[in-house]
Amino acid sequence: MKYFIVTYGCQMNVHESEKIAGILEDLGYTECGSREEADIIVFNTCAIREGAEDRVLGNVGNLKRLKKKNKNLIIAVCGCMTQKQKTAEYLMNTFPFIDIVIGTFNLPKLGHYIEAVKKGRQLEILQEGDIDEVLPYKRTSGENAWVNIMQGCNNFCTYCIVPYVKGREKSRKEENILKEIKEIIKEGKYKKITLLGQNVNSYGKDLEPKVSFAKLLKDICALDGDFTLSFMTSHPKDLTDEVIDTIANEDKIEKYIHLPAQSGNNRILKLMNRSYTREKYLDIINKIREKIPNCRITSDFIVGFPTETEEEFNDTYSLVKQVRYDSIFAFMYSPREGTVASKMEGQIPDEIKHKRVNKLLQLEKEIQEEDNKR
Repeated sequence: MKYFIVTYGCQMNVHESEKIAGILEDLGYTECGSREEADIIVFNTCAIREGAEDRVLGNVGNLKRLKKKNKNLIIAVCGCMTQKQKTAEYLMNTFPFIDIVIGTFNLPKLGHYIEAVKKGRQLEILQEGDIDEVLPYKRTSGENAWVNIMQGCNNFCTYCIVPYVKGREKSRKEENILKEIKEIIKEGKYKKITLLGQNVNSYGKDLEPKVSFAKLLKDICALDGDFTLSFMTSHPKDLTDEVIDTIANEDKIEKYIHLPAQSGNNRILKLMNRSYTREKYLDIINKIREKIPNCRITSDFIVGFPTETEEEFNDTYSLVKQVRYDSIFAFMYSPREGTVASKMEGQIPDEIKHKRVNKLLQLEKEIQEEDNKR
């Protein structure tokens, strides 16, 4: 029996697909190189941007011909996109050849759903779930090992669907994280360990007793072994001086911070519910540059947020020009159903969004060319 996994979205989803692969291999499946060879095809989906959902729908639709050829082929769709009940039901109604549609929190039961397909199609969306500590992984990212330290998000940025599909923040117990990392080190195959969370800086706030992210970093660095430690993603409001100092002082931690700004204008930041100002963000950048002079800094930006004026976009442009990031990821605002921003008046036309995002990316290119010459 053979499996094929299609992954959309962020590093969290890449790691989730490693979990899916582990579950399937425990059931006796082996990985194959194409959809045509597979006995089960799993789509691990993303709901952050509309484009990712459109690609899922197009690719799932193309599987109809494979299902005609092989009646026993199992097609499963899971992940963030399917955590939305309306989307899950749409998939089942529109594509009758899909066998399994499950949400984010149903993943530990994937094996159960595969067995249950023999009795009929499966659709189930759990609204809450704990982090499963016993599921197997098949690590697929070369010399890098992903380690999930928490799930969910409490920030409720007005443009973001994550809290609705991933739930509220839940941290793994530190002893379980350290145990997993010790096993990774023992294997001897991985030179880099990357900690994952929607907002790693808020790790441990829900634990009793509380554990800070800085403490977790220090405790990992204290483990014997030859490895580099990295993490993503950081929220500016929770990036403490202690974390910056820890990165500066620990040789094992990669001197790299991904610090999404999203906008350089205070009114837009407030509308986004980002909980910091441009001035506060720049203060954090200055601390990083002062304490870790060789630190690489990257960021995310959203252009064309509802009601954003040309002057307010120029504040974002000037922030990128001032900070001179090593690289940025710039996106046009994409309304996600169920979020606060999707209901806001003053939605920006696509042609203006295109113009702004291209202008920002051109600035990034110019900065990189200047830095490369230097």
